[in-house]
Amino acid sequence: MAKPIDLEALFRPRSVAIVGASPRPSVGRYIFDTLSEFKFAGDVYPVNPRYEAIDETPCFPSLDDLPGQPDVVAFCVSPERTLEGFRQLPGAGARAAVIFGGGYGEAGEWGRAAQAEIIDIAQESGIALCGPNCMGVISPHARSSTYLQIGSKREALAGNVGLISQSGSICISMLSDVSRFGFSLVASTGNEAVVSAAAVLDYMVDHEETKIVATFTETIAEPERYVAALDRAAEAGKPVVVLKVGKTQRTREAIMTHTGGIAGDERVFSEVLRAHRAIEVAEFDELIEVLAAFQAPKLPEGRAISVVTSSGGAAELMLDIAGNTGVDLPALPKATFEEARQKIGDFAGDGNPLDAWGNGNFRENMPHALNLVGEVENTDSVVLAYDNDDDAPMGNIADYLARIDIMEGARTTSGKPYYQLTLRPGLRIAEQTLRLRALGIPPLFGIRQGLGAIDQLARWNGGMAAARPVGDVGVDLTDIAMTGRESVHEYDSKRLMAGLGLRITREELVATSEDAASAAEKIGYPVVLKAVSDAIPHKSDLGLVIVGVSTVDELTAGWETLQARLVDADATADILVQEMVRDGIEVFVGVAHHPGFGHVLAFGLGGVELELENDAALRMLPLREGDAEAMISEIRGAVRFEAFRGRPAYDTDSLAACLYAVSDFIAQSGDVIREIDLNPIKLQPAGEGCVIVDALILPMTPEGEDL
Repeated sequence: MAKPIDLEALFRPRSVAIVGASPRPSVGRYIFDTLSEFKFAGDVYPVNPRYEAIDETPCFPSLDDLPGQPDVVAFCVSPERTLEGFRQLPGAGARAAVIFGGGYGEAGEWGRAAQAEIIDIAQESGIALCGPNCMGVISPHARSSTYLQIGSKREALAGNVGLISQSGSICISMLSDVSRFGFSLVASTGNEAVVSAAAVLDYMVDHEETKIVATFTETIAEPERYVAALDRAAEAGKPVVVLKVGKTQRTREAIMTHTGGIAGDERVFSEVLRAHRAIEVAEFDELIEVLAAFQAPKLPEGRAISVVTSSGGAAELMLDIAGNTGVDLPALPKATFEEARQKIGDFAGDGNPLDAWGNGNFRENMPHALNLVGEVENTDSVVLAYDNDDDAPMGNIADYLARIDIMEGARTTSGKPYYQLTLRPGLRIAEQTLRLRALGIPPLFGIRQGLGAIDQLARWNGGMAAARPVGDVGVDLTDIAMTGRESVHEYDSKRLMAGLGLRITREELVATSEDAASAAEKIGYPVVLKAVSDAIPHKSDLGLVIVGVSTVDELTAGWETLQARLVDADATADILVQEMVRDGIEVFVGVAHHPGFGHVLAFGLGGVELELENDAALRMLPLREGDAEAMISEIRGAVRFEAFRGRPAYDTDSLAACLYAVSDFIAQSGDVIREIDLNPIKLQPAGEGCVIVDALILPMTPEGEDL
């Protein structure tokens, strides 16, 4: 049986063994020298039968010859020798290990077999293995490193950022610049044969020196653990900033519904992050700027940002970028605007960004502007934007350095977070960066990146919308048999939706042409004829839907057409006679289950537009307060729901009620529901509701898992 795996020995070891240690330049030498540079307080055991000592430290022939138990063992040898040494770990009492090299699970048959044996040993003995195929681990505060590169300047490296990367090159890049923030822990997880990124994230939540976590993510090996760790991080007040590339590692299934196709891996992962209060970034520079902006003593209490600059052109550029990215730059209140103009002189715009050049006396204008905007009630953070560089051929560095004290004075008076911003990345004054960091005024690089980072942290600090109470939805699934069905056909699916209190079309399931005619008379012409069967989830593809049937003769002809097409398709089905809903906007509501992450709800324009536009909003279930309304408003097609040229607005309240009802249904019965498609729903004018015209439910398999 597998033993519990404790990561403490990996990140805070009391002793380190280095298999493959050497006096020559090598990975083993790098680790040995880094531990010395970091002044590691524990025991270091070089292991190499070719040497008696590394410098003045005794070297041992094998792990079996060590005088004490190593907490962590770093393997700096070939895969064959690594496997041989790994077999000795249980006997040596090792609790953790790092395998740097490749040639295991990602390689050929021998490599996969070797990794499988290593996993068995680690799990049976409770060994926390980082790798294979990784850069390793650095713990600056614990003065420990089992990392592929040689290290120095531990004090400069140490900080509050926990880094988890499945890419070694990303680790190298991020560790190359510690001028604005440092690291509490660094873990390059590689193949994640035993210790996953989710496990490391879970560890960092409880790590005292870690205040924010950055992850470069390629795959999610343990989705349930990952989501739980995100929740714990949010509860602990530690933002998790995620740069995701590639696709999640999950079971593939044959997607039978529109919802499953739209709610693909990447979009669902973004919704998982949103639902569990992580910060997702799209690019590497965004990740870096969020980490830099976090170094302020406090986070913004709201999203409103005031910017002070010395250029009207820069102000206009920032307004354009903010408008395109959703950053909130509110205008100065009228009284503040007039006060600024009296002191500074004329400036363009509404005062945010505030062009403090004004009358040209920038040395006096800037302190006044920074203090003024810092006291404005509709401002949550203040930014001073200007550019220069140590190697710039123009300008006086001393003038720029003088602004540091001015910013600090304004920040102290205001109590709000202040930031310094360059208009583009790549510009910096080293002394300025050092002094600003010491004062808790983060220097940020680039308008889009810097303002976006402040906004991301402000949104995170605002928390989540309130949870909705979920009551009894009033649907008894025993009324509709689910067991053994590959899909639940339209008629039964809509009966379940009606049980939720949702409006469905008037319809009747019939077995004969005569019954169809009788049903049509009761419903009222025109009607729609549909073939209904669990085996035919998409009727239109086979021509098994006939619309606009207006007379008995047309109904008889339609009936015969459907029967002929069923014969051609080698299928049998009942026939549904349904009212034809002519008016309204077609929308869809759907649910898809994603292994490890749960159910996701999708909403968008329905019918053919669903497939052509892919204009859909997603949320993880259950919905929170306001989620349904936000989903409806954020699709591009939402403008069609508004009143226009005498046409009334459409009943979006009924749509929101539909979304919440489906959310509650999944909260009650999600263990047996894999996917739901309500497409189309006909949205009617305000006050007239919405009508579900077609529906499909896919159950879970008997084992309760996705197909």
